[in-house]
Amino acid sequence: MLKVAQMVILFMSTLYLSLIVVLFFVKKRISNDDTEIYKKMLITNLNAIIIEFILYMTGNTSLVKEGLGLSIFLILSKLFVGVIVGWFILIAKYTLLICDKARSNKLSTQNKKKLNRIINIAYIIVLIIILLLPVEFILLDNGATGYTQGPATMFAAALIISLCVFMLIELIRARKKLNRKEFTPIIILLILMMISTSVQSANPQILLFNPVMALVMVIMYFTIENPDVKMIEQLDMAKTQAEKANKAKTDFLSNMSHEIRTPLNAIVGFSECLVEREDLNDETKEFAKDIVDASNNLLEIVNGILDISKIEANKMEIISKEYNPREVFNSLCKLVIPRIGEKPIQFKYTYSEDLPGVLKGDVAKLKQIILNLLTNAAKYTDEGEINFNVNCINRMDTNTSLLYISVKDTGRGIKKENIEKLFNKFERIDEDRNTTIEGTGLGLAITKSLVEMMGGRVNVFSKFGEGSTFRIYLEQEIVSMEIPEVKTEEIEIDYKAFENKKILIVDDSKINLKVAEQILKPYNFDIVSVESGMEALEIAQSKTFDLILMDIMMPKMNGIEALNKLKEIPGFNVPVVALTADAIEGTDEKYKNAGFDDYLSKPIDRYLLNKVLKKFLK
Repeated sequence: MLKVAQMVILFMSTLYLSLIVVLFFVKKRISNDDTEIYKKMLITNLNAIIIEFILYMTGNTSLVKEGLGLSIFLILSKLFVGVIVGWFILIAKYTLLICDKARSNKLSTQNKKKLNRIINIAYIIVLIIILLLPVEFILLDNGATGYTQGPATMFAAALIISLCVFMLIELIRARKKLNRKEFTPIIILLILMMISTSVQSANPQILLFNPVMALVMVIMYFTIENPDVKMIEQLDMAKTQAEKANKAKTDFLSNMSHEIRTPLNAIVGFSECLVEREDLNDETKEFAKDIVDASNNLLEIVNGILDISKIEANKMEIISKEYNPREVFNSLCKLVIPRIGEKPIQFKYTYSEDLPGVLKGDVAKLKQIILNLLTNAAKYTDEGEINFNVNCINRMDTNTSLLYISVKDTGRGIKKENIEKLFNKFERIDEDRNTTIEGTGLGLAITKSLVEMMGGRVNVFSKFGEGSTFRIYLEQEIVSMEIPEVKTEEIEIDYKAFENKKILIVDDSKINLKVAEQILKPYNFDIVSVESGMEALEIAQSKTFDLILMDIMMPKMNGIEALNKLKEIPGFNVPVVALTADAIEGTDEKYKNAGFDDYLSKPIDRYLLNKVLKKFLK
């Protein structure tokens, strides 16, 4: 009866372990250190079961009672013991590996090779000792098979117990870092090994080591070593790392934008002040204008890098607003004319007669798209024409207008083989011919991404040496077909109207305070400057101001925290405008939602500054 039960256990162990081996090797799997060890454990366990099956079938036959048959049987018994020890060495190594990973103590490739070499040498020595030590075969009288005992088995048992103790210590050391599914199979193994040892001590003929090992292999397969699960975990890990890297890059670029804009604020601000001074000669003023132009070019580069980082991070949002398309396109034409400068270029623009009076869409991105195309045309055209045309197809049934925007130039053109590279990031075509033209190669990459985000498409047609045509197809919502009356906002401002108005400027940078003071000097304000949010709180409680310009990124207390503290002052109703170098798209909405009355970016734009002053200091 015992023999039948033992045979059934061995057969079932062989069957389900064989199935696991087939499943594991058939499926595509991740190749890493722990998976490689698990693969060796599977093969070792399967070999141990096969050897045990042979021993069990021949142990009580006349073949092994004496002579050569008995010698072969005893050698095979020693080999079986050696294979069992080898399996425990592998699972101990596996335990060490996952515990080291959990503790973030990853071994270098060189140290891994050394460790593997030491383990292999140690195992060979152990195997030789087991083969050299005597072993005795005890044949039972009840007709069941026999079992082995002696110094070889005692030596192997001592090694296995030592390895189990080692695994237990490693698990205890790494218990806080390991997740449940990683240590569960090893804990089950240790518990079952204690039970098996106790059972075999009382009944040596009951052999449970191999079934226990096979059970652990099955549990490991369905918890931590399933190829599908490992593949998903690897993909999730790669996705997480990519997201972290992308976030780190976005944060870095945002911080770099802030750091670059801060000195730019000083350069542009002071240069503009020099341009306006009447006591300077024309040559000095011309130099100052050149500094402003160069600074604005640098600002465009910074903005381009920020835009591309937001697009890659999927943080660019479509913000739809109503706008007058004719007014928008006219303003873009006015912006591009100074870019053409004194080049012998005729700039022409036409709009379709049935262009709706009011459309709805992301007008900020539409401006950026068209301005990129017009700026490129101005850059790469030395003479001839630039034609900016806007046509449309109005679909009244869906209340949409398909805008067909084209920018055609008689510039340098693009070689046929280079057209596909046009929209690649950081890649400039014909670099040897265009070394004198400023740019990072981001403009068209951003343009294409923005057009596609808005559900449109962009095409380019070009002939090398003759010119290029860029066409944008973009659908916008029709709000009204009637052309609204264009209200031109007064840019000129009456400086005397603001005389004696009290302004508080808060900024941790002394140079930024100087810039702001110089820019505001013509308005005849009564200006007070402080270098921290704490100082702003103190002075706001003792003095009354008409307007506060608040920097955001300040140590100890940032601008938002200072604003919240100001609002806790009883009766406080002074408009507070965020004045910051943080100029990523959507920043104005962010700060308005945080409680600021308005937002100005650095470098300070005079036009926007005038709008803010007129709004709050009527």
